[in-house]
Amino acid sequence: MSDGLLGKAATMEIPISSNGDTGSLPEDDGLEQDLQQVMVSGPNLNETSIVSGGYGGTAEGIIPTSSALHQPHASPVPGGDELVRGIAVEKFDIVKKWGINTYKCTKQLLSERFGRGSRTVDLELEAQIELLRETKRRYEGILQLARGMTAHLYSLVQTQHALGDAFADLSQKSPELQEFGYNAETQKLLCRNGETLLGAVNFFVSSINTLVNKTMEDTLMTVKQYETARLEYDAYRTDLEELSLAPRDASSLCRLDSAQSHFQSHKDKYERLRADVAIKLKFLEENKVKVMHKQLLLFHNAISAYFAGNQQQLEQSLRQFNIKLRPPGAEKPSWLEEQ
Repeated sequence: MSDGLLGKAATMEIPISSNGDTGSLPEDDGLEQDLQQVMVSGPNLNETSIVSGGYGGTAEGIIPTSSALHQPHASPVPGGDELVRGIAVEKFDIVKKWGINTYKCTKQLLSERFGRGSRTVDLELEAQIELLRETKRRYEGILQLARGMTAHLYSLVQTQHALGDAFADLSQKSPELQEFGYNAETQKLLCRNGETLLGAVNFFVSSINTLVNKTMEDTLMTVKQYETARLEYDAYRTDLEELSLAPRDASSLCRLDSAQSHFQSHKDKYERLRADVAIKLKFLEENKVKVMHKQLLLFHNAISAYFAGNQQQLEQSLRQFNIKLRPPGAEKPSWLEEQ
């Protein structure tokens, strides 16, 4: 084929060099997962439906196949046998197309893993995807540590509250020890500052959780779709290359035209998803910088003010980021509800 047929903008084909020794492959554990991902995308035949009356038919013309095939002793209707036969043919075509696509993708995946084939790689995009996965792992570590800090801080505040109540009670029963009263007031103040800091840390945890488990995860879902499209694209590219080298006759030309059509379809899908991933990665990076700039500043100011004993600056830090403070005397929600 000509270079224009198989040309790929900003991509290159990198041959996989390996001796085929499965014991030396570090990605063997992921092979079964990749195969399962290929196989799990099979057709759901129970959801197939036929619209009678041609394109744009009304809802009355939609016949669920599960009902059409499993109605016992249904009264005969004109053209009923033809309808059931048409449904069966449609399901057979769906299964046939899915089986062919699964076979080609599995063959391509095994060829790549055992070094007998080549895969299309966008070096710049692959580097950005790997960086995103590494960033997500690191942010998950920060999120876990911040949640642990929240749990310990909550326990500390509860202990200070109980200790303050105990000191206040003893100050009433032992008036000769005024120090009980001083310590009770100190613990109450520390408890109030701790609750304020707990609100800031909870806000920090919530924002990081949204960034990691929603924003980043949404981008990684698009990445998974892109990787699946890349595998399909390479599978049909390999099929087209093999047919191009075969002897030319009427039958082979027909298969070649069909392979060319399928190849172009999967190429368009691959390039579209590649562009989507590039755009999402760009927007994710911009959003991550904005979110982390705000959250890190909040975390720093709140922690510094708390350990400096500056109650006014601590409350000001929360107001700066529009975090509502709990009014004095208000009933505090449970720690689990705040999570």
